[in-house]
Parts: sequence; structure tokens; C-alpha cells
Amino acid sequence: MVTIHNLHKKHIQQTAKTYFFVLFLLFSYFFSFAQDSITLEAGIKEKKLVEFEQKFFDAITNKAINNHQKAIEDLEECNSIMPENKAVLFELSKNYLSLNKLPEAEEYANQALAIDNENIWLLEHLVSVFKKQRNFNKAIEVQLKIGEKNPKKQIPLVYLYLQKGDRKKAKKLLQKLADAKLLNSRLLTLKAQLNQKRAKPTVAKKTIPANENTDLKVLFKEKKSYKVLSKLLSQLDEKNDRDLLSFSEQGISLFPAQPFVYLMNGKALNKEKEHKKAIESLQNGIDFVIDDTQLENQFYSEIVKAYKAIGDAKNANKYQKKIK
Repeated sequence: MVTIHNLHKKHIQQTAKTYFFVLFLLFSYFFSFAQDSITLEAGIKEKKLVEFEQKFFDAITNKAINNHQKAIEDLEECNSIMPENKAVLFELSKNYLSLNKLPEAEEYANQALAIDNENIWLLEHLVSVFKKQRNFNKAIEVQLKIGEKNPKKQIPLVYLYLQKGDRKKAKKLLQKLADAKLLNSRLLTLKAQLNQKRAKPTVAKKTIPANENTDLKVLFKEKKSYKVLSKLLSQLDEKNDRDLLSFSEQGISLFPAQPFVYLMNGKALNKEKEHKKAIESLQNGIDFVIDDTQLENQFYSEIVKAYKAIGDAKNANKYQKKIK
């Protein structure tokens, strides 16, 4: 009798098998496998090649079920059979990234790039590693190289500049991309928000004490601090206060790399039934989320709400599946 467990196991194996063959087909084009893997190269016996293929398949299977440590063990065996194989090194880096072992992820990505330093997939993966390390300088350096090959690939630089705190370069790049007609609607919205005049903190004669009875709206107008703003936005959201929209818009202008202000802006726009604008703002904001599953899920939930409201079931389902 076929149990549910066996059916699930077969489904995972079939998925992994499909992924395995697709991966090899893609790598045959992008990674020139004809030169360094599946063909029987000098010194590699057929038995070893079969062992390599099996271990690589096992690694992909384990990765598919999030068993990253076992996948790494399989890939290390592949590496001992066939050293300096770009696909193996790439997969090792991806598994280490999933385990949040960032030095190892960086090391294996660099080893793969030493073999093929122009590979876009590897370069984009390395950007992801640097982002997770919050090493925005290195991420920008690599993304600039990618952008030289494809002007559209300069778009992620906008977010990287903002995460680094370089508002000036972000605005300059947005203008350059706008002139080249490469900005989509959500980036045009971001450009407009960044170009808004930023209000400066008012110098008050008397300092308002930050205690439980303080009016956060007044305190924010005086201090213009993110700490005060985040408390204010949470309070406005809980109270369904319509000022959530204006204060979250101010927040984007003042703190364009803080994902929470975009989340609150998206919530405010959804409450105002401005669902398409909500989607734009939420999609902009989620690009600033790094290694925070809970916050990511809040973004996805709000995006799902917006798509459902405009009757777009396809996209609603797409983002629903992203919720972990």
C-alpha cells in the first residue's frame, strides 16, 4: 500500500530529478559543462563520473528538502571527485548561504568566479551574499560590474546606495535611469518620494519629554527621529488613524532604506483603497528587507491583500506562496 509519506517522498525525488536535469541543461550553456564536467575528461574514470552524477543528484535532492548540511556533504564529495567544477562550487555557496554561513558562501562563490569571472548568475549570487553580510560597498562594486553588461541591472544599485546611506548617488542614478526610460512605475514613485523636500527638525524653546503621555505626532515633528516615527506609525496603524498615510510618506522621504515605513505606507494605501499604489510601495520596501522572515511575511500578506482587492487572483496566489 502506497502511503502519503511515500507519495511525498516520490514527489520530492521527482522534483529534484527534474531540477537536476534542467540544471545540467542550463549549465551546459551558461557554464560550458562540455569543457569541465559531464564529458569523460582525462584521468576521470567512468565509475567516478557515475559517482559524481549520483552525489550531485543527492545534493540537489537534499537542497530541495532544505537539508542543506547533507547537501554540502554530497557536494564536497563531488568536489573531491571533480575539483574546480563551477556548478559544484556554486551549489556549495548557495547551501552555505541558506545556512547563514556567510564566509563559506563568499569563499565558494569566489572560487567559482575565479573559473568564470563574467558569469552573471554567480555575480548576482555574490551580491546576495554581500547584502546578507550588510557589506554594501562590496555589493555595489559587484553590481556595478553586472550593470556594465546590462543597463537594466543597474536598478538594484538604487536600493544598495540607499542601504549604504548614499542618497545622493541613488537620486543621481534614478535620474539617469529615468532619462533612459528604464524606470517602472514603482521606481518612479520612489524617485518622486526621494525628491520631496525633507523637513528638518524644529528647534523648540522647550524640549518635549519622551514619556508615555507624550503626543508622538508632536514629538516626531520636533525630533524627526526614526525611533519616534516607528512608534508613531505602529500607533496610527493600531488606531486606524488616517494620518498613517501622511506620516509614512514623510518616513519614506526621510528614511528611504527603512523597510518598516514602506510596510506602513502600503497598509495606509490599502486602507485608503489605493491598492495599486500600495503594491508599488510594498514592492519597493521589500527590497530593503534583509534576513527578517517575520517582516518579509508582513509585506507579502499586505501585497496579497492588495492584489485580492483589485481582483488579481494570480498574483495574490503567487505572493501567498511566498509566506513562510
